[in-house]
Amino acid sequence: MKQVLKLELEEARVMVAAAVAKALELNVPETVCIADDGGYPIALERMNGARVTGPQIAWNKAFTAAGHKRSTHLFTTPPNGPALPGNEAFGIQLSFEGRFAAFVGGFPVVVDGEVIGGVGLSGGNGEQDIACGVAALAALQAMLEPLGHKVMVQADIKK
Repeated sequence: MKQVLKLELEEARVMVAAAVAKALELNVPETVCIADDGGYPIALERMNGARVTGPQIAWNKAFTAAGHKRSTHLFTTPPNGPALPGNEAFGIQLSFEGRFAAFVGGFPVVVDGEVIGGVGLSGGNGEQDIACGVAALAALQAMLEPLGHKVMVQADIKK
């Protein structure tokens, strides 16, 4: 039997706060979703002025990152992104009733080498979404490092 770590609301709130702080610094209204290992939201926050479509998009990105264990932009990064035309996963974005997000803004949450959730962002351009996502992961690392845990903090994550 395997013991696993689970993201809970306390950690999700820390991650959302860090992503929102970065978004404020960048002056971009973001929606942030922190999902569990099954891709379902633990916390979702839409900043004032963020698009009304943001919550669904952020959730889709968190869902995809958690479930497929990779940063969502890696699906379409040339030349070998698997979801690009002619590559092995072309059309994957149609999976899960269209919930599968194959563009920038979703990151798996990897703690001690295991994917335990996902973070999804919507509202900025690619660079802004990445900056906010990495800020969320860094905040989780700062929270968990004193407890002896290691969080993967980077934009390109593939497990």
